Amino acid sequence: MVNASPNLFKIAKIDERTMFFIIFMGIQACQKLSYPKNLPLLTFEAVSAIMENFIVSARKYRPQNFNTVVGQQHITTTLKNAIKNNQLAHAFLFCGPRGVGKTTCARILAKTINCTNQTPEGEACNVCNSCTSFDAGTSMNIHELDAASNNSVDDIRSLVEQVRFAPQAGKYKVYIVDEVHMLSASAFNAFLKTLEEPPPYAIFILATTEKHKILPTILSRCQIFDFKRITNNDTVEHLQEIVDKESIKADKAALQVIAQKSEGCMRDSLSILDKIVSFTNGVVTYQNTLEHLNILDDDYYFKLLEAMQAQDLPSAMLLFDEINRKGFEGDLVVNGFAEFIRNLLVCKDAKSASLLEVVEGMQSKYILTAEKSGISFLVSALNILNESEINYKMARNKRLHVELTLIKLNFLQQAIELSAENGQLVKKKRIDGPVAFRLKEVPSIQIAAQTTAAIAETKLYIETPKPAAIVTPTAKPVNATKAATIPTAAPTKSKTPIQIGGNKKGLLDSLREKYGDQYTIEEVKEAEVLNHEKLKAIWDKYAISLEEQKKHSSYGTFKIARLTIDTDMLFTVTVSSVTSQKFVEQERMSVLELVQNGFNNRSIAFQILIDAGEQEEVPIHLRLNSRQKFERIAEQFPLVKELKDRLRMDIDY
Repeated sequence: MVNASPNLFKIAKIDERTMFFIIFMGIQACQKLSYPKNLPLLTFEAVSAIMENFIVSARKYRPQNFNTVVGQQHITTTLKNAIKNNQLAHAFLFCGPRGVGKTTCARILAKTINCTNQTPEGEACNVCNSCTSFDAGTSMNIHELDAASNNSVDDIRSLVEQVRFAPQAGKYKVYIVDEVHMLSASAFNAFLKTLEEPPPYAIFILATTEKHKILPTILSRCQIFDFKRITNNDTVEHLQEIVDKESIKADKAALQVIAQKSEGCMRDSLSILDKIVSFTNGVVTYQNTLEHLNILDDDYYFKLLEAMQAQDLPSAMLLFDEINRKGFEGDLVVNGFAEFIRNLLVCKDAKSASLLEVVEGMQSKYILTAEKSGISFLVSALNILNESEINYKMARNKRLHVELTLIKLNFLQQAIELSAENGQLVKKKRIDGPVAFRLKEVPSIQIAAQTTAAIAETKLYIETPKPAAIVTPTAKPVNATKAATIPTAAPTKSKTPIQIGGNKKGLLDSLREKYGDQYTIEEVKEAEVLNHEKLKAIWDKYAISLEEQKKHSSYGTFKIARLTIDTDMLFTVTVSSVTSQKFVEQERMSVLELVQNGFNNRSIAFQILIDAGEQEEVPIHLRLNSRQKFERIAEQFPLVKELKDRLRMDIDY
């Protein structure tokens, strides 16, 4: 009977209170007839509790005044001051992320400006007729429109028609348009004039999550308020107040996890809290919160990092297998591990330690682990994880993709140690691609065979106009001769590079010193530009290989082809006919690879041209279509045409 009560209201056409009384009396009568006398009868309050519907926390604890709005003090203070000073705008635009209080502030503003007994702080009294009717949902001064489902021109026109009528009670009629960015362009245009010059008793409050979709003409007519995401600390404090009121046992670490999962959205955090309370039967702990939200515990990431720093690949792979068997997807693992590495990087410096957002009690563990980890390892690991997360969707074998990432991270420390010299990292020479430009050798400014004494005497000789005056009896004639000849001598070329900053070795020299006896370490050769003689030699060499393969037609084509260098990385092959062009096209990839390897330049390419002076004569049977071929045959052999006519054949050309 209780479940059927809403339908009974419609059938009997009676109000809710009367039907509730009838149901209560029926339950009392049934108890008196069938219950034992020693059992207590259900009271009116007990029946009310039975019939009461569950209300989610997001609605039950929705703020009713500005002071209870969480995390938006910059907006609530402005609105309260505007109400106190009677400086209300005729149109407001509340924009910001979802679930941060836009619609709530709009309703509080509408309730407060119609309150007949406002507090000195600019809040509603919640006692007057206007406030009580607003709380009961029977106020005629507030009109809400969901623009997501009412976005046509007709909906806006009906709204504009209502604006003409003044409020019967109260000072203002407030129109709240939620998700206003969903209105069509024609609906926006129909709304412009009314929004710009509304009656003095009309106030419009527009709310949206996508401000960039609203026309600039609408934005210029509104007073814009930007709502921000609610911080984790404010969310945790609000959740703590709610669990205290509901007598729910909740760990602070669990509430912090809920706040992090909601990402600044209070409505999401309250919905998550309701789910976890139902899941745990009123006892919210850190572990069951992680289990319900499908979040991987940070202990797994600490173990994974420890195995990678020790280069223990089997342990890392087994740990990932355990995580995978628990139902966690690979992208979740990669993303969570990247966030874990980010937190370690944050802990490396005391200035950025405030950016660390982890549950209470884990900060010290993060700081201790960060001290043991090198910055080079963390930055490189973060780069590898970022690339892995980007390419995860394109990978066919998702698990193998994540395992390859773990293998790279496992040997990352070894790669860093290879590039270190005396405990410091050596910057390696980066070669992004072949250098395809000419290099001009610059003569060295060093004089190899000159001693320090000779340099001093040379300087002295150059600065003095008369060399005879500075030659002393004890001076050596050899030095004097050197001093006389050096200024007139041309600078000699030297291939020895100028060393700046001392004997600093590069990565290649360091690797040669360490592992030169174990490996063959070679420097990447520089790319060469095209040279006609070398190109001709490579071309003829390939032609000889074609002759050895008994491709005589291709060999003849390559021998008579003309080579012309257009640019440093492009040359042209000129042939005499279409047939020759096809022969060269068949060998394009092989000959191009040989040329690129010969010049050590992967950017070299070539094009094929046919000499216009020597056109190849195409046979006549290749130039005719099917009909022309038959007519030519019938002309040469009349019996063929006679046979066609006698048999009445239709030829499909």
